[in-house]
Amino acid sequence: MTYISIKQIEESILIIRDQRVLLDSELAKIYGVTTKRLNEQVRRNRDRFPQDFMFQLNEVEVSFLRSQSATSKGRGGRRYLPFAFTEHGILMLANVLTSETAIGTSIKVTRAFKHLREMVISHVDLSRRLDSIEKQYDSQFKVVFDAIKQLMIPPDLPKRRIGIRNDD
Repeated sequence: MTYISIKQIEESILIIRDQRVLLDSELAKIYGVTTKRLNEQVRRNRDRFPQDFMFQLNEVEVSFLRSQSATSKGRGGRRYLPFAFTEHGILMLANVLTSETAIGTSIKVTRAFKHLREMVISHVDLSRRLDSIEKQYDSQFKVVFDAIKQLMIPPDLPKRRIGIRNDD
């Protein structure tokens, strides 16, 4: 059994159709089975994988992925379009795969998705805090800038009279 870290799983997660997914070939590596075996189990249990759990990529998506990963379209490639599994599909996959590795791996995959969700939430929270601080400092700096502008205005000096002064 090959050890795969949560970080390696996180790095394999892609965003396709606005969803975080893992491709069947990556999942096969993670679960320690062949892609053929993984897809075979999916076909045998098709009713467990609705569209929001798993979908098949189209040619455009595959060519985009191929261009992103700099792989060739030459010999030895896949005959079928790959499947993409959402987090729920991955958990369901652990139920249909009978390998010993499936349970431990599904826990790692779930933790990887959880970690990514937490990062997104903390990023959104940080963004909100920055907006709040920015608004606060904008108002504070406005006061400072207004004060500086007031100091820049020359004071009203008494006008000097032209002529002879009579101080008595």
